[in-house]
Order: sequence, then structure tokens, then C-alpha cells
Amino acid sequence: GAPDIRLDQAQIDLGQVVNGEVRSFEVSALNQGNTDLVIEAVSTSCGCTSAQAVPTTLGAGERGVLQVTFDSGAHGPEEHGQVMRQVFIASNDPDQPEAEFRFTADILPPGS
Repeated sequence: GAPDIRLDQAQIDLGQVVNGEVRSFEVSALNQGNTDLVIEAVSTSCGCTSAQAVPTTLGAGERGVLQVTFDSGAHGPEEHGQVMRQVFIASNDPDQPEAEFRFTADILPPGS
């Protein structure tokens, strides 16, 4: 037996976000395997994004969530247009040791 991570969504679009707005959302994660899935680390592609897995150990068939927070103003008021950010989930899944989740947003200038 082995753990098997599956995210309910591989990517989401946050749509239009005014620069300076902070958006938080959750993505459901499932252990489809038949032994404990241990999430060893969660990292992001950018300092504007933070993420954590709750809980970090999922038994066979159990669900958890990936809690993601995106600060659209982290790069200053000049940042606008389409952006794509990634969250990496390192686990003991032998087939997929690093799962990836992506999100996109259309950053609007402040005061939009």
C-alpha cells in the first residue's frame, strides 16, 4: 500500500483583484491511498503567497485542506495585469512526491 494525494482542483482563477487586496481560499486535498499521507512541506513560487496544509497527516480516504493566502499588493502599486502563482505540496506519495496547485488573477490598479 501507498499514500496517494489528489487535489480537488489543480488550478483556479481568482478573477479581478484590486492591487492591495488580500484573498484567502481553500483547496480540498484527499488521500486516495491506503496508508497515511504525510505532507512534509508546503512552499510557494512567490513571497506574495503563503500556504499551509491542515492537517499534515491524512489517513487512508481522509480529506484535508490547503489554505492559501495571496497578497496582491506585495509587489507594490505598480503591479497589474495577469499573474500566475504556484503552491508546491511535498509529501510521501511515491508517484507524486511534489503536487502542484496553480492560481491566476487579473490585478487591477489601486482605486479601480
